[in-house]
Amino acid sequence: MEAKQLRKSIYTALLDAKAKDICMLDVRKICDFTDYMVIVSGTSSRHVQSITDNTAESLAGEGRKPLGVEGKKIGDWILIDFGDVVIHVMRPEVRDF
Repeated sequence: MEAKQLRKSIYTALLDAKAKDICMLDVRKICDFTDYMVIVSGTSSRHVQSITDNTAESLAGEGRKPLGVEGKKIGDWILIDFGDVVIHVMRPEVRDF
């Protein structure tokens, strides 16, 4: 799955999970480990975890599994690495910081 299609699938999954303030950044010119960074907010730690689970499950249905997930135990800020796209899911207070 190419990066643009992956990005679209992630966006759809985030909308389905009711993610807030979705921001997709094209970092191809300034970053060599990923093409896009996605920053989204959840309303609580539980919502942040739910967004993460929903996104991973949705993309698994398309045959794409994350390379790694960090921060899931605490739920304040979770990073999901899909290679070409890295997603940062966080509570608004953490994002503001």
